Amino acid sequence: MAEANWYVVHTYSGYENIVKANIEKTIENRHLEEEILEVRVPMQEVMEMKNGARKNVQKKMFPGYVLINMVMNDDTWYVVRNTRGVTGFVGPGSKPVPLSEAEMKPLGIKVENVTVDFAEGDTIAVVAGVWKDTVGVVQRMDYGKQTATINVELFGRETPVEISFAEVRNLK
Repeated sequence: MAEANWYVVHTYSGYENIVKANIEKTIENRHLEEEILEVRVPMQEVMEMKNGARKNVQKKMFPGYVLINMVMNDDTWYVVRNTRGVTGFVGPGSKPVPLSEAEMKPLGIKVENVTVDFAEGDTIAVVAGVWKDTVGVVQRMDYGKQTATINVELFGRETPVEISFAEVRNLK
């Protein structure tokens, strides 16, 4: 299988979230989960003054653009290009150019893959982050997002929690 890269898609201004939702729906309908891995609208937290009060709000980093992690082929190109609200891929002419590692670093998107020594059904311990010192059984693994979903007891109930691969270690 070809390697997935991050591409930038230009959209009509204000249509970023609609385009994201439409592409995700198409991925589900056409079963392209293995080829189009992730669709993102990069957001940043900004301090705003409104009526004399400071308020943290989420703003789009790049209005009019959506990032897509996908394997570029004729099918995926066609699906994304013909999504309502998309004007085209960023690149010379009609040829999409993937983002380089240096371009992705400031966006907070990690390129390197973390190898893990656990799988679904294994018991792991969380060693960092909000759920530090928590132990749980892996219910699901998402290699695209580099996360594992574990069940944690919260207020007497089993609650699924998504943990980054980097925050856990296997209990063998």
